[in-house]
This record gives sequence, C-alpha cells and structure tokens, in this order.
Amino acid sequence: MASQTELRQRITSQIVAALKSGGVPPWRRPWRLSNNAGSPTNVVSKKPYRGVNPVLLDMASMRHGFESKWWATFRQWKALGGNVRRRPENVPPGQWGTQIVFWSPIERMDTDDAGEEVENKFFVMRTYSLFNIDQVEGPFDHLRVGATDTGPSLVPEAAYQAAEYAIVATRADIRFGGSQAFYSFDGDFIQLPHKLTFTVVDEYYETAFHELAHWTEHESRLNWNRKESANTYAVGELVAELSACYLARELGVPCSENLTNHTAYLRHWLKAMEANPNFIFLASSQASKAADFILAFSQRSEPEPQPEPSDVLVG
Repeated sequence: MASQTELRQRITSQIVAALKSGGVPPWRRPWRLSNNAGSPTNVVSKKPYRGVNPVLLDMASMRHGFESKWWATFRQWKALGGNVRRRPENVPPGQWGTQIVFWSPIERMDTDDAGEEVENKFFVMRTYSLFNIDQVEGPFDHLRVGATDTGPSLVPEAAYQAAEYAIVATRADIRFGGSQAFYSFDGDFIQLPHKLTFTVVDEYYETAFHELAHWTEHESRLNWNRKESANTYAVGELVAELSACYLARELGVPCSENLTNHTAYLRHWLKAMEANPNFIFLASSQASKAADFILAFSQRSEPEPQPEPSDVLVG
C-alpha cells in the first residue's frame, strides 16, 4: 500500500504532467450546456466532489473523452442496475477507473510526556476508484449528456441569473469602475470594471468569482493562513483560480478561453508543485472552502460524498 507521501506525489505528478503537456489547466474543461454536464458529481448522493478530486476527475474526462458530470463507484453503479464496461485495449491496466482521495478519521491512544494515555485523532488519506456514466451500460439515458440539453435557445441573460444572484447574495462591497480587477485586503472591498467593458461576459463572472475567492481571505471570513508557505502569492492565485472555476461550473458559467492570467502564473504553479507535493492539496482544499463559503449565501452547501467501506479499488 502506498504511503501518504507517495499518494500525494503520485497525484501531483499527474497534474504537473497535464499542465506541461497541454498548457491548459486540467480544471478548465470545455463547457457544454446540459443538465448532465458540469462539476463532477456523485450520481447517488447528487453532491459535487470537493478538494483535489474535481481536478482528478476532469483530467480523466479529458483523457478519455467523457462528457457527463455523473460519477460513482463500481458497487454504486451495480446497485443502480448498471454494468461498468470492460477496459478498452488502448487503455493501460489500472487506468480505466479514476482514483480519487478522501480523508478517513483515525483515533489512536498515545502516551503523553507525563505518561498519561491520551486520545489522538487525525485523518489519513485513502483512495478509491470512480467510473463515469460514459463508461457504464444500463438504464441511465436520462443522465447522459444530450438527454436534457437546454439547447442554444436559452436566453443568454437567463443563463447568468444564478451567477448574478450568488454574487449579490454575498453582500460583498463591490465597487465598479476603472480598468483593473482586484481585492483590497486593507479596505475589504472588490474593485471590478463594469460588465460592459468585458469583451466576453463569461470573463466578467470569472473575474468576479476570482476576486470573491480573495475576499474570503479576510480574517472575518475564512482567514486563510498562507504565511507558512514560501509560495504565498502562487498559493493565493491558484486558490482563486480553482475557486473561480469551481463556482463557474456549479453556476453554469463557461470558463473563459482567455488564458492570459493562467499563462502568467503557470511557471510559478509548476515550480511550487514540483517542490512540494502538498501544494495542490492545500490550494484545492482552500479553493473548495472558498467556493462553499461563497455559495452558502445563496444555496445550501453539502459535504463531499464518502465511499462505502466495502468499496474496492477497481482499475
């Protein structure tokens, strides 16, 4: 069984390889207008995955050409009457199922400096495998992309109502004007150019989500602790980037095709990931917390689904 360090290194290496090979972050998947597309979600609980797991599932989707957001374990699909297809010959062994991680609570009795027994609680990272609905045969046509597509007739303004409501619901101090977007920590306000100044409206919402993620840094909200990291700026920008993508996916806003900011930070992210296997876990965990915090103002946020204890790793 792989150690905790080996698991982190293995996952980080996958993400680094994806960034180096394509240049496009694996969390920026092409967007499609469908109720069955979007943020990776468990088909049983209907809850989206969190932390680094959306990145891992998106990488698998891009690698295999999956379109749907619905995922589940081998046992979950079987319980629903489905059958996971056999691994194609062109897919290497062990790569048909997509491994994600969850944190399992462990309790242990230790002896303190005074010789007294004390209960020590900590979390251990474990892995389990998921399969996308595009890998599964069964009575799931209503859950496949294309089955309930809204189509191009959707009124553009209506497509952004959820995003607009989520932003307003935070009651963040957002000031409009100028040509720069930023969050002022000292003043605790967000500065955004007017929506009409953006060439593509998607970029306006993505920029707003990015700055709202920084807005959660404040001590009165999530109070990020980035002082312990030597890559504080890289961490902050990756958290905001991931959080903006998570929010966009959950609120139905396409991720912008403008990769100017991404390109500027790519070298820093790669350097930080290669130097510290924990970097992507810290950033993705904080990004999920930021996204959940922002969404909580407009909708109820649910924790990530946990696997059944009997679920096995199938690949």
